[in-house]
Amino acid sequence: MTTTTPALVADTAGAPFVQRLVERREVGANDVAIDVKFAGICHSDIHQVREEWGSAIFPMVPGHEVAGIVSAVGADVTAFKVGDRVGVGCMVDSCGECEFCLDGFEQHCTRGAVMTYNGLGYDGEPTLGGYSQSLVVSERFACPIPEGISLAEAAPLLCAGITTYSPLRRWGVGPGSKVAVIGMGGLGHMGVKIAHAMGAEVTVLSRSLAKADDSRALGATDHLATSDKDALKARSSYFDVILNTVSADLDMGTYLRLVKPRGVFVSVGLPTEPYSVRPGALIGTSKVMAGSNIGGIPETVEMLQFCADHGFGATVETINADEVDAAYEKVVAGEVRYRYVIDVSTISA
Repeated sequence: MTTTTPALVADTAGAPFVQRLVERREVGANDVAIDVKFAGICHSDIHQVREEWGSAIFPMVPGHEVAGIVSAVGADVTAFKVGDRVGVGCMVDSCGECEFCLDGFEQHCTRGAVMTYNGLGYDGEPTLGGYSQSLVVSERFACPIPEGISLAEAAPLLCAGITTYSPLRRWGVGPGSKVAVIGMGGLGHMGVKIAHAMGAEVTVLSRSLAKADDSRALGATDHLATSDKDALKARSSYFDVILNTVSADLDMGTYLRLVKPRGVFVSVGLPTEPYSVRPGALIGTSKVMAGSNIGGIPETVEMLQFCADHGFGATVETINADEVDAAYEKVVAGEVRYRYVIDVSTISA
């Protein structure tokens, strides 16, 4: 039997949110039901609500940075019990049988991972996300949130945290590494925290020096304005890893010159136009230009424990449900420091 839950719903592209009841499926044998406490606002929520990434499914309930408490478990669930703290990220299902799922890279499922919202489940039903007071997911896609991180600060880790942790881990960041993070926003601030906790020397590359004090407070050694050509020239062939977190069109020649021979420029930002790269900028010094998606569930669990072990979550501003439309505008304007998190208990229907 389905149940209903209060949620924030966008009925059409770009429409203001309305607060009303939506349906959740019955808790199956392998499912957990979650009382959602907080849901982070990711910039991708805005892109999809505004249909800026192509055709979307409406009505839409966004939200893939979800933290809450298990309220019920199915008969065959073994990993969780009622009362456990859990998070849900960008995915809520995958085939569980292909090579990628079996290796813990469910985001690359050959059948196609089921996204937490604006997706279709394998049953053909649209998925509705975490801007709601309850959620039902397979236990495979619920991640335990360790003690030591508040649920509000944990919620953005389910997207912003794993999106930055995964490439830093993949490319071997550790003590002695020199890492640059392009952008000091929702993703970038997590990149700084995580790279610093891994033992790297971290530099932020930003359009201005406005957030320089914040960068250093979060663990960066330096903060450079990308308009300062002399400062960038002084860092030629300096960085082992450059993590790009912005979705702006970049002069790749400028940034690749900052990468050491055999180093990597890895992007998690998604610009609207293709990058322009001369092959010689890579071949001559054996540099790598890469992209990175989110991580799989095992790596997400690892990331959450890593953050707990190092005593940090995301830097958040908690808002009420009736502030979300205004918050979207502030995110687009770059005015949030550094992740808005919705207190979903304030949703009424």
